Amino acid sequence: MARFLLRRLVTSVVVLFGLGVVTFLMSQVLPGDPARAAAGRNATAEQVAAVSARLGLDKPVWEQFPAYLGNLLHGDLGTSVFTQRPVLSDIGDALPSSLELVLAAMLINVAVAVPLGVYAAYRRGRAADVAARLIVLFGAGVPVFWLGLMLQLVFADRLGALPLTGQLGFGREVPSITGMTSVDALLSGDPAAFSDAVSHLVLPAVTLAAAFVAVVARTVRSSMISVLDSDYITLARATGASEWRVVIRHGLRNALVPVSTILGMQLGWMLGSTVLVESVFGRRGIGAYAVNAVLQNDLYAVIGTVLVIGVVFVLANIVVDVVQLWLNPRLRQPGGSRASAAVPAAEPVEPGVVEGAAT
Repeated sequence: MARFLLRRLVTSVVVLFGLGVVTFLMSQVLPGDPARAAAGRNATAEQVAAVSARLGLDKPVWEQFPAYLGNLLHGDLGTSVFTQRPVLSDIGDALPSSLELVLAAMLINVAVAVPLGVYAAYRRGRAADVAARLIVLFGAGVPVFWLGLMLQLVFADRLGALPLTGQLGFGREVPSITGMTSVDALLSGDPAAFSDAVSHLVLPAVTLAAAFVAVVARTVRSSMISVLDSDYITLARATGASEWRVVIRHGLRNALVPVSTILGMQLGWMLGSTVLVESVFGRRGIGAYAVNAVLQNDLYAVIGTVLVIGVVFVLANIVVDVVQLWLNPRLRQPGGSRASAAVPAAEPVEPGVVEGAAT
């Protein structure tokens, strides 16, 4: 297990270094002059040159790169041209709101996709299986911005059941503790504000989750079919275990091993997808921050956003590795890897694991 985790940590360090290289190249090839943007539109050539020298932009590329990596290691992502604040501080203010949205969307994603995939696998080839696959394909094919607008039209405008935009109702405020509005309302002991924050979260979370349900549901279905056709499931049925226990206790846990990898990857993708969702629903988060950075030609803010999303992606994969160690004991053995985790059907029944056997 220690060797497996060490390999994953080394891989993560390599990925983060590669991300640093990519973002540095972005700073060199993207249009716009960071020195002129930092100096202001009305700055003279001498002022721009002075800012360029202060930022080290007048040095050769091979000298800029080590300095750039050193700044990253110290948490210095530069200063935003638009807000005149450190980019890391801006992202620190915006990220919790986006994480709140992503976690809510992930909860909806799992709550819908896993039961749907399990049911489709159990009823494979029947009408319920076909209907489930059509539903998830429809969700995957609908553009995010269009779905968001339609949900606003139906549930906010026509039915008036949910708020149209924002994170809290007009005039309502909660103290900032974690940066997540619903969590802050809960921690501050304000149930009305908590209910208001959750109601503002429903539509954007559903919109964000819709595109990802299909992938998880298809993965669960495929994995469950493989597991349900395996010998140890046949043995569990033969010994008299109830069908519910066979499917959920013995089948689902093994089927979730490859699904955990997909969910870890989706966490990063969801964070990137907040750009559209936050724009449609008027939420303040890292997606909205990235849009403003692009519109304002704020190069350091754009690069900082890419870096932070990449770091979240890497951290999510580390969490997935830990979850897989819990789900699949074979990974704790020497030579265990994600490749072995992706073949749950070959895993035997552990001694004494079949409960409810006929006597």
